[in-house]
Amino acid sequence: MGGRTKLGAFVMTLVAGLLVIGAYIALTNRNSIVELAVDPSRLLIATCAVVLLGFCWICIVVSSHKLLRPVSVSATGRLAGSLVVGLICFAIAVPTTVAAQTVMAQRDLVGNVFISENNSKSATRPKVNKQDPWANTPRLNILLLGADDGVGRTGTRTDTVMVASIDTKTGDTKLISLSRNWMRMPFPVDSPLHKYYPTGFWDPSLGNVEQSEFYLDAMYRNIPAAHPNALGPSDNMGADVLKVSAGEAMGLKIDYYMQVNLAGFEQIIDALGGITVNINYKVPIGGDYRGPGSADDTLPSRYLQPGPNQHLNGHDGLWFARGRYGLSDPSRQERQRCTIHAIVNSANPTALVTKYKEIASAGKQLLRTDIPQEILPAFIELGIKVKTAKVSNVDLDKTKNFPTGKNPDYQAMREIVRKAIEPQTQPVASTPSAGTTKKPTTGKSSTKPTPPPGGTQDLSDACAYHPTTP
Repeated sequence: MGGRTKLGAFVMTLVAGLLVIGAYIALTNRNSIVELAVDPSRLLIATCAVVLLGFCWICIVVSSHKLLRPVSVSATGRLAGSLVVGLICFAIAVPTTVAAQTVMAQRDLVGNVFISENNSKSATRPKVNKQDPWANTPRLNILLLGADDGVGRTGTRTDTVMVASIDTKTGDTKLISLSRNWMRMPFPVDSPLHKYYPTGFWDPSLGNVEQSEFYLDAMYRNIPAAHPNALGPSDNMGADVLKVSAGEAMGLKIDYYMQVNLAGFEQIIDALGGITVNINYKVPIGGDYRGPGSADDTLPSRYLQPGPNQHLNGHDGLWFARGRYGLSDPSRQERQRCTIHAIVNSANPTALVTKYKEIASAGKQLLRTDIPQEILPAFIELGIKVKTAKVSNVDLDKTKNFPTGKNPDYQAMREIVRKAIEPQTQPVASTPSAGTTKKPTTGKSSTKPTPPPGGTQDLSDACAYHPTTP
């Protein structure tokens, strides 16, 4: 319309070509997009490209207005035209800016949390095979740590220790919870730490009594302090110690760890827009139990009340996972598994798109890991499988194997884990499933479904609504 036919045809062809190329890549080569999303250098290029495209678009709008506006027009007409062009340019600039900020947030998250193999140190991480990371890894074992270094704590304690064993073909995941008060945590015979603790992490000279400084949750800070660099160069010696010891206790080779600061855990939940869980009994918020008969207890400020499909914000979601005043450790471990299950279900496309900058900002401050940048594309593909696969809990038979934490039967627990994760050739007894939906079950049940001792249970069943006494 402005007489610049060739220029107009070029611009329109360029736009159509970019759209076609983008659609083709999205439909046929998702790996390329995934690799772009986790490569800081490519993300920087993508940010520049987004800004450049937005600038060019604005230039085209302004140039078109100059070509098309009448030669003779009143001052009011010129003002109206300028306002319309300004609004159009603003409408272009806003999404362009948001897109650029989102890409930079992703780059910041990847660059700060997932350090490349060459720029990070780990004493326990496997060598990276960038072409096919899971070629010789039928199951990927990740140590999940919840560290609490808040007010009143001396050093960092890992009150939450879990192992996620993931089938790299199907995404089928087994969650194994380790009790924070286990003593005598073992080390492999070939580990440098075995010579210091040949019968496990405890002090025999103190006798067979509870030794809180030799609990599992004290290993993260106490062993690196007592034996620095015993395992070799590391960016997080406490996590490496736990990988070696938890792996020996469960009979698994732990590949990577993922550590979350529990004090800031609520930021992740808030960034996702909250989580939805079933609450089967009153869960305390706050409170400190000083021991039997003590008059110095700090009572909870309030309780989360029982009910199906309770939508919790970050603060209440954190206490749903960690509240323990008057409750048992196994009940807290179950709620922690259900919290992870709820977070996986909450990570839907809408939440990720609309809240991504908040999620990335929270993740950058709260997460530590030895997963290198080089294999992030493979991890994202595996994460997609996990979201749609079965996630189940492995029951370690507390009554039989660790009625107290003083002398757990690690050999018996290793056998339970081995049977739980090995390929099954025939049906294994388990709790009947209430359904395959990933949403919390709302139907009421008078009996809490429990797995057989040493068996497994689908988290959709374990986290369903079945009011009971913990």
